[in-house]
Amino acid sequence: MKAFIRSFSYIFHPLFMPILAVSFYFYISPRFFNTEFIYSKLFATVIMTVVIPILSFYMLKNLQLVETIHLKDVRQRKWPLVLSAGFTFLLIKMIFDGYDIPEVYFFFVGILGATVAAFLLAILKFKASLHMMGLAGVTVFIIGLSLHFGINLLIWIAFSIFACGATATSRLDIKAHTTPELIIGFLIGSVPQILVYTYWL
Repeated sequence: MKAFIRSFSYIFHPLFMPILAVSFYFYISPRFFNTEFIYSKLFATVIMTVVIPILSFYMLKNLQLVETIHLKDVRQRKWPLVLSAGFTFLLIKMIFDGYDIPEVYFFFVGILGATVAAFLLAILKFKASLHMMGLAGVTVFIIGLSLHFGINLLIWIAFSIFACGATATSRLDIKAHTTPELIIGFLIGSVPQILVYTYWL
């Protein structure tokens, strides 16, 4: 049972949240997109949010700026968060257009805001949960898509809320975070997404 609970920490790793959200958007969007267009955006998202961050981690590890990918020490979170903010900024400026796909564009604006908030908290030596930050952002994004397109996404919303609860339980079980760290992580993931609602809902 413990292995099942702990598996949520890996299944819903923050690295996978951006590509999950973008894939979900193209899956449920009633708008027409050329297949090549979709694949190009998905490929760019994977490269910028999964592949390059992983390679960057090994670079930071070789420089002895981080020890493990779990970033247990709050002091080791600063450089990964700075790089993550930089990659997200490049996605906003070069890959996703605010006119063509405003929903996804502002989703990444929200991610950028959340990442900056997590960085500032790391400077203050507070270790907000990045798992909860990522899941909260996706959950609020799905709720926004349901309102925006007028589509019933209650099953997906319920599943994402379940994922938040299961992942929070998993993080507590492996003693990776305290309850306040999980709550703050959820807040800094969800609040920026709610704030950008104004621009695309």
